[in-house]
Amino acid sequence: MARPIKETPILFGEDARRFEARMKEPPQVNREKQKEMKRDYDYIMSIFEDNNINSEKK
Repeated sequence: MARPIKETPILFGEDARRFEARMKEPPQVNREKQKEMKRDYDYIMSIFEDNNINSEKK
């Protein structure tokens, strides 16, 4: 049986300010890294598609 979900802690003071600043300025990903991530995503999705096609043939 699943465990109950704990309450999310509330941030105060400097922790809250840092968190808010990080949310306003997400890290930038350069074009090369985006292409690499897309290539990896497409590869993983192709594995799932191949498995789905193979399971339907059975």
